[in-house]
Amino acid sequence: MSIGIKQKLPATRSKAKTSQLTVTPRVKLWLEANGESIFCSGLAAMLAAVDQTHSIKAAATEVGRSYRFVWARIKKAELALGAKLVEAHVGGSGTRRSALTPLAKDLLQDFHELRSEIFHLVDDVFARRLQATLKRHVS
Repeated sequence: MSIGIKQKLPATRSKAKTSQLTVTPRVKLWLEANGESIFCSGLAAMLAAVDQTHSIKAAATEVGRSYRFVWARIKKAELALGAKLVEAHVGGSGTRRSALTPLAKDLLQDFHELRSEIFHLVDDVFARRLQATLKRHVS
């Protein structure tokens, strides 16, 4: 949820102006294991791209990262989780060389659902608690 607040801008030579300031809460979500990030929106985007393209190389291009970066990020998460996220068939000329494991598909879905729930919660809290405060103090 966003709220609009009228904001007085500094006076110019002609006259004072009023503009609309839009305030929107933002949050970031990631999953940690032993204090290290193992799953975040960046990895979620990489996995979704692998699922769509069936190729780690094509997924890297899709998310604007290098193949090496995407491969390393996936391997880091797999090591932390102790389970595979991507089944990759290296080499060959087929177009469907990489696929998400059932674990990766479930984690991706759960992560997106959790993000959605958190965003709705933040919007509700913002609307209920902060809107009145901002309106009281900002004219």
